Amino acid sequence: MTSARRGTWAQFRTHRGAVIGAGILLIAAFAVLFGPHLWSIDPHLIDIRARNQGISFAHPLGADRLGRDTLARMLAGGRVSLAVAGAAMGLALSLGAVIGVASGYFRRLDGPLMRLTDLFLALPLLPLLLVIIALFRDALRAAFGPETGIFILIASVIGATSWMKTARIVRGEVLALKEREFVLASGALGAPAGRLIFRHILPGVISPIMISAALGVGDAIITESALSFLGLGFPPDFPTWGRLLYDSTDYLQQYPGRVLWPGLAISLTVLSINYVGDGLRDALDPRTRG
Repeated sequence: MTSARRGTWAQFRTHRGAVIGAGILLIAAFAVLFGPHLWSIDPHLIDIRARNQGISFAHPLGADRLGRDTLARMLAGGRVSLAVAGAAMGLALSLGAVIGVASGYFRRLDGPLMRLTDLFLALPLLPLLLVIIALFRDALRAAFGPETGIFILIASVIGATSWMKTARIVRGEVLALKEREFVLASGALGAPAGRLIFRHILPGVISPIMISAALGVGDAIITESALSFLGLGFPPDFPTWGRLLYDSTDYLQQYPGRVLWPGLAISLTVLSINYVGDGLRDALDPRTRG
């Protein structure tokens, strides 16, 4: 491990919230990835005898109105929610990085691309998401199936409406980097624009992109949960944390635990991601590392 990496890790460890958040995220990732193999109950299995059952050895988190195991549905729902958030954030980072680099490096593109960014920032995102999903949901379901089609649609929609902050951050970093001596020297020696961007510019903006990714995953999880809560996400028989929360609202007074578990999972995951993002921001800032 190089001295720079050791310094980054040492600084990250001093942020107690980031360390705890990283631990919670690792536990959550292990649970959703390997939990369904360890807890082998089918999340779609209907057991009328266990209908509305509370916490027990057979059902550690209880069962829903159809007798389906809540723990199994939480594990399956977490896998879907995190997969949607990861795919959406990958698309958003790709768009944001490309637009930010192009806007910051090429002066002719700066004005149009930043006006496009301002336009997207000014749009009411939640109504826009609802309209896009209502327009394209049936077509993608017919083309890819009810589950895959909705996954592609939600991940694409969230990613396509979440790139603006990344683009602004990357643009600011590129504007500063392209005036540095080593970049100017490479340009004076005849290096083409593509080589300058991939060899000197992009490595310098990796840190803000990583921070933006850490914070953006939490926003994507909340957006997916909000869409599922509004009934515009995955089908009712395909669990996500937002869908579980939506299905439990009618039973809030009789069975409050059904709302508690998915709400707690969403809150802890997003809070942990935000703390990890804060820790990365401090650790990757050379002024903080001294």
